[in-house]
Parts: sequence; C-alpha cells; structure tokens
Amino acid sequence: MSALKKLAGQTAIYGASSILARLLNFLLTPFYVKVFSPDQFGIITELYAYVAFLIVFLTFGMETAFFRYATKEGVNKEDAYRNSLYSVTMVAGGFVLIAILFSQTIANWLVYPDHSEYVIWFALIVGLDALASIPLARLRKEEKAKQFAMINIANVAINIGLNLYFLWYCKGNLAAGNTNWLIDLTYNPSIGVGYVFISNLVASTAKFLMLGAQLKYKGNFDWGLWKEMFKYAYPMLFVGLAFIINEMLDRMMLKPILTDTYRADGMTFQMANEEAQTQLGIYGGNYKIAMIISMFLQAYRYAAEPFFFNQEKEKNSKTTYSRIMNYFVIIVSLMFLVISMNLQIVKHFTPNSIYWEGLRVVPILLGANVLLGIYTNQSIWYKLSHKTQYGALISIVGAIITISINFIFIPISGYIAAAWATFICYGTMVLISYFMGQRFYPIKYNLRKIGLYVFLAFGLYLIRWPLKTYEGFNILQFLYNNALIVGYLAIILFLDKSLWEMISTKILKRK
Repeated sequence: MSALKKLAGQTAIYGASSILARLLNFLLTPFYVKVFSPDQFGIITELYAYVAFLIVFLTFGMETAFFRYATKEGVNKEDAYRNSLYSVTMVAGGFVLIAILFSQTIANWLVYPDHSEYVIWFALIVGLDALASIPLARLRKEEKAKQFAMINIANVAINIGLNLYFLWYCKGNLAAGNTNWLIDLTYNPSIGVGYVFISNLVASTAKFLMLGAQLKYKGNFDWGLWKEMFKYAYPMLFVGLAFIINEMLDRMMLKPILTDTYRADGMTFQMANEEAQTQLGIYGGNYKIAMIISMFLQAYRYAAEPFFFNQEKEKNSKTTYSRIMNYFVIIVSLMFLVISMNLQIVKHFTPNSIYWEGLRVVPILLGANVLLGIYTNQSIWYKLSHKTQYGALISIVGAIITISINFIFIPISGYIAAAWATFICYGTMVLISYFMGQRFYPIKYNLRKIGLYVFLAFGLYLIRWPLKTYEGFNILQFLYNNALIVGYLAIILFLDKSLWEMISTKILKRK
C-alpha cells in the first residue's frame, strides 16, 4: 500500500501542476472560439497537430531511455543524462536549421503560402520544447516534482498572459476604437491568429531559460553507452510516432480529404478549403473537451513512468502493477461518465453554438481515452523487459488502423469517422498488448473487475437521457444522468472492498 500511496502522492503533485497548467491552456479554447471563426481555429488545430508529431520525432525515445539506463545497475546516471541531452540537442538543432532554410517551401505544402513565418515560429517552438524534455525528465527522475511544477506553471502563465494581452487587450481596444503607445508598439492586426503562436514561442523560450541549471553539457559523450541507449530508444520512436499518428493524424487528414470531397461535389478550391477548415475547427473544439481525461493521463504518466522503473526491484512489483490498474480504470471510467452524462453543461465550454453540432464525438473520444489509459498501464511490460520493438509493432498496427479508417470513412462521415478511428485503434492496441504482455512479462490483472468497470460505465452511458444539442438546461435530464453516476459509484464500492476500506479509513482518520 505504501507504494500505491507514493504513486498517488507523486501523481497528485505532478497533477496539481500538469492539470492546472493544461486546464489554464484548456480554458483558452472558449476564448479562441469567441475570438476566431471556426476556419481560423482550424489553423490552430492543424498546426498544433504537427507540433506534437515533431516533438516525438526530435526526442526519438531518449526520454524513456534515460529513465531505463539511469536506474540500470552498472550505468552512471550522469552519463545516461548527458548522452540523452547531447543526442536531442544535435537532432533538434538540425531540424530548426532545415525548417528555417526551407520555410517557404513548407508553408506552400501546408497551403499557407503567405505565412512562412508560421513555419519558423513553430520550428523554434518544437526545437525548444524538445530540448527541454530531457532536463524535465531529469527532474522527474530525481523526484523534484515541485520544481517541475513551478516551471510548467510559469510556462503556461506566460503563454496565457500574452494571449490575453494580444487578443483581448490589444485587439479589443482597437475594435473599440481605442489605442495607446503600447498597443501601437506591440500589436499588428494583420498578424491575427499568429499571436497565438508568438505567445507560445515566448513561453517556450522562458521555459528553456528556466531549465538553465539542468542544461549541463560538460563531460564526454559515451559512444558505447549511447549505442545501448539508442538500441533501446529507437523502437520507442516508432511507439511515439504511432501514438501521435493515432492522436493527431485525424486532424492532419481532415482538411485535405474533406477539401477533395467538397471539390468533387462541385465547390471551388477556395470554398472547399474554407469549409474543410471549418469542419476541422469544429472537431478540434470538441476534441478539447475530451482532453479532460488526457490531462489526468499526462499527470499520471509523469509520475508512473519513473515509479514503475524504480518499483521493478521490489518483491511484489507485479502485484502492485495489477492493483494500480484496478484503481486507475475506476478513475478514468468515472471521468468518462461524469463528462459524457453532463454534456448539456459541458457544451458551454465552447460558447459559440456553431461548435455544438460536433458534441456527438465527445463520448467517443472520451471512451478512446479510457482505452488509451489502460494501454498506458499495460505498456510497462515491454519497457521493463527490454522488448521495446514489440511496443513499436503494436503502435504501428494502431497507426495502420487509424490511417485506414480515416482514409476510407472521412469522405463519407467526416470527423465522426476520425473519432471512431481513435476508439477502434486504442481498443485493438489494448487487446494485442495484453496477450503479448502475458507472454513476455506476465502480470495477473483482475480481468473480471476491469471488464466490469469499463463495460458498466459504457452500458450506463447507453441508457442515459440523450442530449438535444441546442436544448436549454433540462433538470430532469441532469438528475437522471447523475443518478446513474451515483449508481456506478455504489456498485464499485460494493464490489471493491479494499477501495471502500481505504476511503472509510481516511474518513475516520479525519474525524
């Protein structure tokens, strides 16, 4: 139980910073949908999808390799850190240089020919964030959660502050016919959506500078150790790339596929491109709602990855991993129910009603995130057993499923197909990972309980009071749907005696 408490404590600390940071960023979405039209929000959605993809490519698994080799017997953790830092610096630096030199070509390919500056700004953002990933991993390894939290929160605070300055203060005053020397000096209306990217660039630069003490390039590069680390890490590159494909590729594919579909229906290229970008914006706005579970997953991953590696040496480590899975599934299933049952409230997160037509994808994406969380827990088997190549294989299978479903069904069903592709992909990966894990690193998960938790949550959702998208607040719907959630909790507490004992013990201690 002490190990579980330690993981819960670390998750809480990382969660306090990560969830707060992402929540603050999350709250920018209703601000953006009010400030920008759906097609402009589509630009933000598309370009940030590329950012996530590129950061995985530039770090190429060295973050996980650092965790593995910093805890491996006979390896100097400073050498492991230095090798990781040198590697990512060389790759990220080369990428930034190439992106700047070919910025116009890349902008033409992205169909933003008049905005090659977007390419340069994003190259710098990606490069700085990739460089920051290894020092941040070191803080996690050394359990310096508070320092990690302060840096992340400062990064987000700067980003949000600049967004509000440019898009609320400057833009709002100019729209009202007011101006002053500061607005004249710092704001150019023609930049428009570009201020979202400028704010991010300044925040990423500040985060990089705050990590200065961790950026130690002193010492020699150990080629022998690097070869070992790279052999372990490069399959993780494919894991990461496939993960981003599963998470982000739908937002990359939507615009070009829908543009071609609309053109085939007789639209001009400009009209088709604008309509496709609008659909992408609607999908992106609703995808943000489903990311509430993603916030928890990120906080959990920050704590869980170093915890699992450190816990490996303990006698009952596999029993601990199994118990963690039980509690984890309860939490994410409950989150799925709370959000999906209360969409009549949650929909106001996107105050522009244009986006509400896309609410039907939210439960699908929430369910996909539940499956992703289960897979995240399962994936420890290939990291601990040095079978990272199998992790890559599973992720590639998932990516093939994602690409295939999107390519075939987006022309027919639009962004609904993209949401289902994500769900089916993660469901398949969970099944494959479980059976392979039982062969190479068997962990006795309580499948009966886990299956019951998940299918009960999905079953209760099916008998909910359905949402009418543009209907006002319905008190009967609210009471009925939340009664189902209370029922779910009651069943869980009845079935899981250890959870009930843990909760009741804490209540008694407080009294």
